[in-house]
Amino acid sequence: MTVMADIEHPTDSGPLTVRDLEGIPYDGRRYELIDGVLIVSPAPGRRHQKIAYRLYGVLEASCPPEFEVVGAPFAVHHGDEIELQPDVLVGRDEDFTEKDLPVPPVLAVEVLSPSTAIHDLNTKKAVYERLGVAAYWVIDPVEPALTVFELDEDGHYHQVGKAAGDEPFEAERPFPVRIVPKDLLGRLG
Repeated sequence: MTVMADIEHPTDSGPLTVRDLEGIPYDGRRYELIDGVLIVSPAPGRRHQKIAYRLYGVLEASCPPEFEVVGAPFAVHHGDEIELQPDVLVGRDEDFTEKDLPVPPVLAVEVLSPSTAIHDLNTKKAVYERLGVAAYWVIDPVEPALTVFELDEDGHYHQVGKAAGDEPFEAERPFPVRIVPKDLLGRLG
């Protein structure tokens, strides 16, 4: 279960910050921060991880040199009160630091799980849109299916594609790549 908690800083100095997250010991859970609100998610399951890692491989194989593909856990920061950790992300190579991506990625991907699906489809999607992440992909590991959202000229997400099972999706953003959802399951498919 994902837990969203508006936890005040122990000194009552306001919302949590990215710096506060640095003091949380690693325990296998994912800790994210949206507008100073802590979101805690349990460690992902096997199917989730299989899809994320295989997608990473497909993206990496097609990635041009000006971009970099990174898998979770890896922090995307925006100011002091937002830290997100997409399952897979693509950013411009020049924008990365050794520690994080301090600007919005060009692609953020979330693989749904029972405990995070509502959060991924609503809260995180809205934050990625607000930050100007050009493309947001959501993968449902049960079908399996890929739903693709891209920003329009007004800065709002619109669904521009969906592929399920053996159906391919031919992405153009952030770079040309062919994704077949069922292939992301490997032997689990």
